[in-house]
Amino acid sequence: MRYDYAVVGGGIVGLATAHALAERHPGASIVLLEKEDGPARHQTGRNSGVIHSGIYYAPGSLKAKMCAAGVQSMMAFCDEHGLPYEQCGKVIVATAPEELPQLERLYERGLQNNLKVQKLRAEEVREYEPHVRALAGIRVPSTGIVSYRQVSAVLADLVRARGSDIRFRARVERLTPRADGYDIGTTAGDFEARVLVNCAGLHSDRVARLAGTDPRSSIVPFRGEYYELRPERRGLVRGLIYPVPNPEFPFLGVHFTRMIDGSVHAGPNAVLAFRREGYHKHDVDLRDLREVLANPGFRALARKHLREGAMEMLRSWSKASFVRSLQRLIPEVTADDIVPCAAGVRAQALTPEGKLVDDFLLIDGPNALHVCNAPSPAATSSLEIGRAIAARVPAAPRRTLPLTHQGVPA
Repeated sequence: MRYDYAVVGGGIVGLATAHALAERHPGASIVLLEKEDGPARHQTGRNSGVIHSGIYYAPGSLKAKMCAAGVQSMMAFCDEHGLPYEQCGKVIVATAPEELPQLERLYERGLQNNLKVQKLRAEEVREYEPHVRALAGIRVPSTGIVSYRQVSAVLADLVRARGSDIRFRARVERLTPRADGYDIGTTAGDFEARVLVNCAGLHSDRVARLAGTDPRSSIVPFRGEYYELRPERRGLVRGLIYPVPNPEFPFLGVHFTRMIDGSVHAGPNAVLAFRREGYHKHDVDLRDLREVLANPGFRALARKHLREGAMEMLRSWSKASFVRSLQRLIPEVTADDIVPCAAGVRAQALTPEGKLVDDFLLIDGPNALHVCNAPSPAATSSLEIGRAIAARVPAAPRRTLPLTHQGVPA
């Protein structure tokens, strides 16, 4: 079958993109191709469910702009479709004197990003989170929680309701560019599309290369492992509690997150996964592992962050080490209070020079757009990312001019 648009990837970004394309281009034929047997099986369905405020992101970046707008559009979407969410806010706390300057920088960044942020003294932190022991903190009231699996299910229904197709178990194995689009070979048959939109997440770089476009980066999978507080200990956490992140390390640190179902998750760490969908410590894919270890950019990254990487690996294999990280925030937590729960894998783009791509990365190819880096806060920003993509690709039904090659710098 021939379509105007083919979207590869059935996570929340792919679903939001198909939804936005249908809204912007009524009457266009759209197909979404997803290799799993349902939507949101990977990053979307395994994240912490946070509606991020945008406090961490560089002012003017795509992350900052789309996250700020995404908070509002995500909550409006939930209101419209009766989905549960809660704007519970979060606290970011400094537990050591050397963290106070970075906490102040975060506060200033929040102001630069037009957020309503509040400085907290130690006693004020305890008013929000009585079990936290900190020197100072920041309150970010716009942060919320939601189930992105539920959001994705509604998006899938909306995509179908507009007459678009969703094909599950349709792994893309071949992309052949043509003057007027692409031939697409999948495990569910062959398709033709005038415009290709790549939202393949953990496999986005490979899909881009299949289409003949250089993604200018490679995906490195980082597994984030979580524990869950036992039900009788959930009272230790009221909302969301984050440490001051290390500015030299591109992850937010182990934190506490109250989920929309009332459970409380603790984590994640960030360890190299030996498989792109490696949700367990013993998951290994030799192709995936060879690609990472042969990547000079990854070797440069590993050398730069050797100490931090070793600490993350220790937390992965040692529950006692993980608990010590949690006790920096809540000293009362013990090993008996937590049990392991499902892990996730972050698809992080890495440049050949060894730099982790800090912003969303959108790269245009001939009659195509490739989302080559969309880690957190992509779920929060998904509706905005979808609208931006729909505005950027050629209009349906007959325009066939190729897109110019451009992208968002790392």
